[in-house]
Amino acid sequence: MMDQHTAEQALEALRELHIGTDRDAETASHIERLFEKDAAGHRTPVAKRFTKTRETRGVMVIGEPGSGKSHLVNRTLEKLPMLRPKEDGTPRYIGCVVPSPATFKSMMGELLKVSGYPVESKRQEAWSLFQDLRYRLAELEISVIWIDEAQDLFCADRNLILRALKSLMQGEHAITIIVSGTKELATVIRSDQQVKRRFTSIVLPELSEQSDGENFCQIMEHYCQRVGVHAPMEIDLIGRVFHGARYCFGRAVELLLLALEFAIENADPHLEIAHFASAYAMQEACSASENVFFVGQYWLIETDPKEDENPRRTSRNRRVT
Repeated sequence: MMDQHTAEQALEALRELHIGTDRDAETASHIERLFEKDAAGHRTPVAKRFTKTRETRGVMVIGEPGSGKSHLVNRTLEKLPMLRPKEDGTPRYIGCVVPSPATFKSMMGELLKVSGYPVESKRQEAWSLFQDLRYRLAELEISVIWIDEAQDLFCADRNLILRALKSLMQGEHAITIIVSGTKELATVIRSDQQVKRRFTSIVLPELSEQSDGENFCQIMEHYCQRVGVHAPMEIDLIGRVFHGARYCFGRAVELLLLALEFAIENADPHLEIAHFASAYAMQEACSASENVFFVGQYWLIETDPKEDENPRRTSRNRRVT
């Protein structure tokens, strides 16, 4: 095993590592098709117009918390050639997480702030901010707006937001819009037929042992090798990791990284199920009887119990994978 300091540095490097999946190419394809091509067939930063109405289109990325959707969209936008900043550093796209409070006015103010445009007065009307945003996008020739955790945006001003999205995708300086969020976002977007037809959808699926188990084993072995510990041998470990991670890829990787952290701190030569148990207990603040890495029938543990449920075990059947 490598010395602890070197192992800790390797672990920090792993935290920044991007794990490529089929979703990378799919997401890039969804976004690339929304831009014009030049005479040589290369994509340009000009948003493509569709149908006789000459409107632009957008992409909706749906996934549960911890599925990795935000990282996926961010990396895709960073890597697309036509969305690289101009020579003077001006961005081709802007993006932000929905602010709190999640209102139309606060969202417009946040997007203006990200674009480098100061909001002069808190008393400025929401629709006036929207007009300032449109002017700013045209001035900078920004092609894309990305709104993350967008499901929160529709709690207060749903109709106003939907109208604004349609407006941004129309007119001389129409742009492409990307929204990412949970399944609640999909429900809202699909409630308005005019908005729905403007967005293609990417839904990040839940993990399953059958389709994702072998790949995650390889990831785990690679991570262990990078920090100088031996990979775990427990047969049912992947199922426990997936269940504890709510079958979300991002959460599963976070759990693996935290387990490795425990192994390194203890100077243990092998990554073991006990390290995962410690990691899970730290994340969930649960007792041993509620820990998916201690309990025999771990699939009976309700990882997200309702407030009136006690204890965390339920009688539901094991998830079919």
